[in-house]
Amino acid sequence: MTGAVSLLSTYADKAKLNPSLDENGYTKALQDTSWADGLRGIAAVFVMFSHLTMAFARWIVIPCYGKNGAAYLMQRPIFRLVAQGSAWVAIFIILSGFVNSLKAVKLARAGQTEPALSNLATSSFRRSFRLVLPATAATILSWFITQLGAYDTAKKSDAYWLYTTSPNPSSSWGTAAEDLVHAIRTTWTYNPENPYDQPQWALLYLLQGSMFVFTALLVTINLTPRWRILTIMLLYFWSWNWGIKLGDPMVGVNVFTGIILAELNHSEYPLRFSKLSPILAPPLVVCGLVLMSFPSQFQDWAPWSDFLQRMFFKIAPRNAEMSRFWPTIGAQVLTFTVVMSPHLRRALGHRWFLWLGKISFPLYLLHGSFMRSILAWMLFSRQHLTEIEEEGHKYTRYPLPGRLTFVVVMPIFMLLLFTATHFWAIKVEPHFGKITKMAEDIMFGKSEHNTALPLRKD
Repeated sequence: MTGAVSLLSTYADKAKLNPSLDENGYTKALQDTSWADGLRGIAAVFVMFSHLTMAFARWIVIPCYGKNGAAYLMQRPIFRLVAQGSAWVAIFIILSGFVNSLKAVKLARAGQTEPALSNLATSSFRRSFRLVLPATAATILSWFITQLGAYDTAKKSDAYWLYTTSPNPSSSWGTAAEDLVHAIRTTWTYNPENPYDQPQWALLYLLQGSMFVFTALLVTINLTPRWRILTIMLLYFWSWNWGIKLGDPMVGVNVFTGIILAELNHSEYPLRFSKLSPILAPPLVVCGLVLMSFPSQFQDWAPWSDFLQRMFFKIAPRNAEMSRFWPTIGAQVLTFTVVMSPHLRRALGHRWFLWLGKISFPLYLLHGSFMRSILAWMLFSRQHLTEIEEEGHKYTRYPLPGRLTFVVVMPIFMLLLFTATHFWAIKVEPHFGKITKMAEDIMFGKSEHNTALPLRKD
């Protein structure tokens, strides 16, 4: 018993998320940018939660039952963030802009323009490979188990997100090979769609965002910080107009927000306002989370979302998408608050959040395949096909199991999923890094391979 108490006490000490900060603590916390990894990990977990919600608890998606009707706890602001996948994708894109511009902005502020440009070129090159290679591997894995019939149970279940995102096996292996090439290609084309891994729709926009960072900083790298920020802010407001022409109107505004946050991170303002953090940060965080909770449909049903809907029509740019406008603004408010708050930075830099950040991309890529295969088997293997009526149509599906089954199955599934993503992060991801480094050495002329055309000797 004594040993158990000692172990729990040790864990409690290590798990403190908001230790007190002295003057040096403020400075140290504001120099640390590992919070971005922690927040990215949390965002990945909530994206997974949003798909679980769409599969098994779609009632959370609406803000209440009927116009001014009753609302359950999980339908209310902040609690309903488990269903707000688009808000967490906005976090991903903001952090992408922040991380990709962080070092280049630091070098530019130090007057090291050439190293800054070199860093931009290298990071953009690596970003392309580090997105495409893991995504392709995850697509191949999902494609292969599709051909083996691993998604058949999910396809026949009454779990909405499972049966709508589970592809059918191809008619032959020859056709399957063609389907695989098509899936990989359409992941990176306009209006991206990957039938074998639906969450990959966002990857094109993450890649697009990294190109925005490169282009914007390439143009502004020689400007003073003040004029660079003003120019990026101009691009931010301008992108509300032209962003929709590129497939997603929210990519530009979020990426440019990330660049502005990188500039803010290297300025004196976070330290100047650090002592006000305990006062200002909590209401700003609540405000951001409430805005991120804005529902994607039936916004006029609940008073709080109806108010935001009416505000949208008054202040939003013409091309803004209402279902994503407020979640995007909320994500920007939240990340701004974190940059300005040493306490939030310290909390998000906790080792458990950093671990989530380490596995965030594998979790994003693998959770859909695991849900459609392992989770579907665990939940529906003992169910019998039943005729279910939905919107006037009758279907034969496996009904959702009882709550006790979920209580027993979900912890086991989470253990399996997080173990697999951890294995992917430490065993598989390094191989993608090696391939990226090899390509960089060859294409940047760092290797000793002969050039395609002989060099002149004069």
